[in-house]
Amino acid sequence: MRGVSVSRAGRTFFRGGSASVDSVAALVGQTPLVRLRAFEKDLPGVELWAKLESFNPGGSVKDRPALQMIREARDAGKLGGGRRLIDSTSGNTGIAYAWIGAALGLPITLVMPENVSAARKQVTSTFGAELVFSDPMEGSDGAIRHARRLVEAEPDRWFYPDQYSNPGNPRAHELGTAREIWAQTRGRVTHFVCGLGTTGTAMGTSRGLKQQNPAIAVHAVQPAEPFHGLEGLKHLPSSIIPGIYDERGLDGTRRVSTDDGWDMSDRLAREEGLFVGHSSGAALVGALEVAREAAEAGQQAVVVTLFPDRADRYFEPDRWEWEGR
Repeated sequence: MRGVSVSRAGRTFFRGGSASVDSVAALVGQTPLVRLRAFEKDLPGVELWAKLESFNPGGSVKDRPALQMIREARDAGKLGGGRRLIDSTSGNTGIAYAWIGAALGLPITLVMPENVSAARKQVTSTFGAELVFSDPMEGSDGAIRHARRLVEAEPDRWFYPDQYSNPGNPRAHELGTAREIWAQTRGRVTHFVCGLGTTGTAMGTSRGLKQQNPAIAVHAVQPAEPFHGLEGLKHLPSSIIPGIYDERGLDGTRRVSTDDGWDMSDRLAREEGLFVGHSSGAALVGALEVAREAAEAGQQAVVVTLFPDRADRYFEPDRWEWEGR
């Protein structure tokens, strides 16, 4: 595995160097933590850090739960025997399933809204995944319903992990993300803030951190509006509530507008050199609210947020548009 970054007196050290592994799947996790000094300068007594999940092999935080769910299914004998993995996705989880399936020799079928970006369709199909499209007007919830119909029609053909209800999703963060944050901050983390999509990151990381220190406050971020442009995040009041979600694991929820999330992503690029997606911008908006409240209360705080992916994931690369591709 890759080395772990550890903060000491405001500096970061990287231990372990490069790795030699049997499969690219072994490189999931141990992502770096970076300090956001440009954003904490007006917050006395507060340190602000971000965990960069784009350093996973598939480029996003979704590599963690996808790998965990696949491993648990293989160990339980639910994969193999000609069964294909099928799940609904509108983005990063699909890419994670696709590349992990290629790396481990597993057939993958993805159900996604027909209006997802051409880049998402092309990246997942390049890894060999079969794509099935659902009604574009029904969004990610429509993809969930379509996947369930396919499984009900041919139950012996499929293994359906159901990322929204599978306990392996939050378990990946309980066993991985939370432990890494605890080690990287040397146990000093006081607050954790992240976005809500499947809700696995928030649920699992909260569980893992609170096992280390029950006083750690965990806040979630979701879009302020039902119709929003923060891809990867769910407006829970207007959505199918994931089976793994339990609001008791949270100390608060922050609502962030699309404009604020997009503007913060732009600021991160200009002020920190971090080229991240809009859900990352939204996560930082929420983290800054938490950090500001701690500073105003005179608290010493170490606030950690999580950036799920990079901004270039949402672009349409010219190379995919070449004639004959």
